[in-house]
Amino acid sequence: MSAESVVGIGAGAAGFDPAYERGGTGSGSQLPTTDMVLNIGPQHPATHGVLRLRLTLDGERIVGCEPIIGYMHRGAEKLFEVRDYRQIIVLANRHDWLSAFSNELGVVMGVERMMGLEVPVRAVWLRTLLAELNRILNHLMFLGSYPLELGAITPVFYAFRERETIQSVLEELSGGRMHYMFNRVGGLKEDLPYGWLGRASAASKAVRGRLPDIENLVLGNEIFRARTVGVGRLSPELIAAYGVSGPIARASGVDADLRRDEPYLAYDELLRDGVLRVVTRSDGDCFARFALLLEQVKVSLDLVDACLDKLASMPAGPVNVRLPKILKVPEGQTYTWTENPLGINGYYLVSRGDKTPWRLKLRSASFNNISVLPEMLPNTIVADMIAILGSMFFVVGDIDK
Repeated sequence: MSAESVVGIGAGAAGFDPAYERGGTGSGSQLPTTDMVLNIGPQHPATHGVLRLRLTLDGERIVGCEPIIGYMHRGAEKLFEVRDYRQIIVLANRHDWLSAFSNELGVVMGVERMMGLEVPVRAVWLRTLLAELNRILNHLMFLGSYPLELGAITPVFYAFRERETIQSVLEELSGGRMHYMFNRVGGLKEDLPYGWLGRASAASKAVRGRLPDIENLVLGNEIFRARTVGVGRLSPELIAAYGVSGPIARASGVDADLRRDEPYLAYDELLRDGVLRVVTRSDGDCFARFALLLEQVKVSLDLVDACLDKLASMPAGPVNVRLPKILKVPEGQTYTWTENPLGINGYYLVSRGDKTPWRLKLRSASFNNISVLPEMLPNTIVADMIAILGSMFFVVGDIDK
């Protein structure tokens, strides 16, 4: 942290005479004051990433916030334009490094729609299964790291134990731990290893059985509740104005989820079977956002089990379609959006009939989630800012692209 200008302490700071108002006098003397500008970050990428918040403070109270982004900007959208549709996947799974598989989906689904490809049913269910496993991994990271930011060290060890359990089956399948590169235009890279469904089922059962450890450790903790209940309330009106989506929006009572509202993959069948349910909260504070994330892990585990049962009963079959050596997408345009772990992730694809896209615009969830901070932080204190920022569930690469 650094202070760009510190000339005095603002009015109303704890321990100071209330008579010392801004521009006023007290006890016959005059104390000129000015706002303090404080930089939070940029931090090392090993934390949330290099995000910088420029806060204007009156004492310890925030009167203004300016998110300053771009430290990790890599020009992904321009790089998309000079790579063919197979090469794009390796870039697309990196902007939100906690949701790599889900990021890949939007690209391949858009290309498949433009080409009129019908993906084998086995690949559709496998994609759904892997997307939900990836959602669990994403949520577990925030369930462990958020209490850590508030001073609780233990939950992160529990969360990472569960992450490693899920990570092991995904690594066995794809060969990757973060950037899976398992999606292909027309399906998936390859079929499952022998016995993988059983190992994935055991991993799901183990995580489900141990999830109450995190719940009991955090949700009932009086210190955690004191730091989060009623803090950082976000109204549905602000959510609509700034395009906030995903768990943050649903924690404020916005009942929206693309898996239900515009079903893709196998979500329509899972919805009909009553497995897919959309979790919402009404309080819209930090505690509601954390509690909702925990509940969504339980929903994803239900979806994982349903997909595993479906795949176990399904006869062997192809998981991809045969494609030409040089893949060209017909001229046209399409917009594909998916319910990523952090919110709505969209790709606007424009093709001129070449082997590379003319334009591939990325709409990431984290950018909107951070854009609303200038509306949320004023009138809060710096200590609460830490709690609010951690509960907004963002990845800096997903902001900067």
